[in-house]
Amino acid sequence: MMSVCTYSLLRRICLTSGRRTYTTATATKLQNTEIEPFRTFETYPPNHTESHLGRIYTVPFEDHQVLQNNIPNEWKQQIKIFAEFGILIRKPAVEIISYLEQTDYTRPINKYVIYGRDGVGKTSTILHLIHYGLAKKFIVLHVPSVNTWFRFPKEIANSPLEPDKIDLTIHAGTWLKYFKNLNAPVFKELHLEVSKDYTWSARESTKCGESLSNLIDFGIHRLKFACGVIDALVNELKGASIAGKCKVLTVMTGFNALTADYTSIRDENKVHVPPKTISLTKSLLSAVNQDWCNGAAILSVDTRAVKYNRESIYPKYLLGKEGFELLDPFLPISIENYTQDEFNTIIEYYKDRKWIREITPEGVKELELLSNRNPYDLWHYCKPL
Repeated sequence: MMSVCTYSLLRRICLTSGRRTYTTATATKLQNTEIEPFRTFETYPPNHTESHLGRIYTVPFEDHQVLQNNIPNEWKQQIKIFAEFGILIRKPAVEIISYLEQTDYTRPINKYVIYGRDGVGKTSTILHLIHYGLAKKFIVLHVPSVNTWFRFPKEIANSPLEPDKIDLTIHAGTWLKYFKNLNAPVFKELHLEVSKDYTWSARESTKCGESLSNLIDFGIHRLKFACGVIDALVNELKGASIAGKCKVLTVMTGFNALTADYTSIRDENKVHVPPKTISLTKSLLSAVNQDWCNGAAILSVDTRAVKYNRESIYPKYLLGKEGFELLDPFLPISIENYTQDEFNTIIEYYKDRKWIREITPEGVKELELLSNRNPYDLWHYCKPL
């Protein structure tokens, strides 16, 4: 039998040990929630303001699964290596977010054209703004790297709906899958319906009143009509926006590929055709017209989107006369190399993710001089470290 004294002593020891364990666990928890000075806890893009500039925010896992499906390989590599999707909050993105927050959506859409030299971070700004659109329940009509469709076509076919046009069937079907996955949560809430009948062939049609998701699924499974489905989808989204049923955020990278005068696509006579001969061009240009409201268009122009006319980075030059007149009026947004604060943030982030190790202040200074604080060059020079 255990004596009363022995029992009391053991009880005091257990209670003391429990208090110490609890205190240690609490301290550990508080320590783990401390955030590095180069990060921010604010992961909701609509809340990003100038107070968050120069800090990294981590895209939540559920959003990052959707966003990473159609991003450049360098970004996919970074996400895999860093085991997280981190985006630097920069002034151009915060500026556009502030404009979108103050927009009168009963008026025709506002257009923002992002431009800058190669590697300055146009893609990261676009990704930040797409995340904003998804967070605000926009339907995001994102077309990544338009120029790759025109430079590396996977399959070319004469359009069954427009005999004088060329269809890029595989690219169209792949994009419809991406669009469906990107906007799946919003579509579940909105229950949008087709506003008119569409006849695809003698046996195939989409009836008025069917869900817009059915129209998208038809294009995914019947690649022959995928380009026609995209054209119908753009028109339906514009109509739904005008009716106040949804908001649409059109986002396109390398938009100037649509307004150029050259593609790598050849017709049956082996002659290179201009973008206007591709059926998708008309549909995508329609998405940035002034004839609808309750949305916005964010476009980037890039010297790499075209084969010729690369002497200038400015929108007026890259868009050409027709492209400039199509978008006018628009607000140009310049992307520059990292500021000193942004550069310091990225260096600390790379250290934290073990992308660079044991680097001296002299080494950091050398990286700054070699890269000229260009985001892509900095990433490239840090690879061997």
